[in-house]
Amino acid sequence: MLTGKQKRFLRAEAHHLTPIFQVGKGGVSDEMTKQIREALEVRELIKVRILDNCEDDKQEVAEALAKGTRAELVQLIGLTVVLYKESRNNKKIVLPKAAK
Repeated sequence: MLTGKQKRFLRAEAHHLTPIFQVGKGGVSDEMTKQIREALEVRELIKVRILDNCEDDKQEVAEALAKGTRAELVQLIGLTVVLYKESRNNKKIVLPKAAK
């Protein structure tokens, strides 16, 4: 679970990123979550765009993406989802330490 400080840090890191996946009319599929999981292993932090023609609720889509990829939902702003998952082999992002 991410702390507020860590989420703020990740939101700042994600600000300049462009979405690399789009959720459209078909919603969240198994194939899409598999590809996003692979992308998270390489990048750790990604943005996903929910298209206007997506029939599912944006909060449900964001939660389904996070659960399906076993990632942390950092932010849902407008129709953009920010996901973070610590990489096993390509660790690049160093999170601020949680306050004790």
